[in-house]
Amino acid sequence: MNALHALVLGIIQGLTEFLPVSSSGHLVLVPWILGWEAPKLVFDTTVHWGTLLAVVVYFWKDLVNLIVAGWKGLAKFSLADPEARLAWGIVVATIPGALAGALLDKWFESLFQKPMYVGAALLVTASILFLSEKIGRRTRDTGSINWLDAILIGTAQAFAIIPGISRSGATMSTGLARNLKRDVAARYSFLLSIPIIFGAGLFKLKDLAETGVTGNEATVLIVGFVAAAISGYLAIDFLMKFVRSKPFYVFAAYCFLAGIFALAFGAFVR
Repeated sequence: MNALHALVLGIIQGLTEFLPVSSSGHLVLVPWILGWEAPKLVFDTTVHWGTLLAVVVYFWKDLVNLIVAGWKGLAKFSLADPEARLAWGIVVATIPGALAGALLDKWFESLFQKPMYVGAALLVTASILFLSEKIGRRTRDTGSINWLDAILIGTAQAFAIIPGISRSGATMSTGLARNLKRDVAARYSFLLSIPIIFGAGLFKLKDLAETGVTGNEATVLIVGFVAAAISGYLAIDFLMKFVRSKPFYVFAAYCFLAGIFALAFGAFVR
């Protein structure tokens, strides 16, 4: 991999980690279509840390408030404060994804490295984005988020271990299906991404320690990290503004077209 490939894939990772179109799916499909070498573990880990930096910087005030409220709620054995409920709800919602990542990551990674499978998964993402807009009433605010919401949204996040199933798409769609407002569902999804991206990064560091990093890879990794961080921040900012007034249909259409393209490209070109 060279610096140009790192720049392109870093931008793609940053944008697609937060836009509901599947980052893992794009990191499989783009190198395959362009004939590039598939990204190595060290690069994948680095760009994920880039997107983690983006979401932490964007929501740092929210994070501080949630941490303080969560500890106060624990000290008082009370979750009367909506922010405390949200904080501990995020902890609960992270559990299904953490278990799926720890137990099934290698299996799904090997099963879905075939790009045509990723295309099929993108069609699933398109379907859930479309259906959530149809069935959701979008009437509930952050203060109404409860334990059932956390469990269901967290379970949806666990399915995003499958390349082509968008993590943000699955979590936001579940929030919409539970009648959360779009901006509330998006904020919850982004906050929920922080522990899961952090945990996945730590989990991959174990494998990374075994492979190491050569001097020639340093520039590539820095380019990928910076590109992912900047594009990720811009993607979050764009989506938080977008969802206040517009539905997810455009992302559903994109995932549908991308899925059809991947299936057709795999069947007739490669």
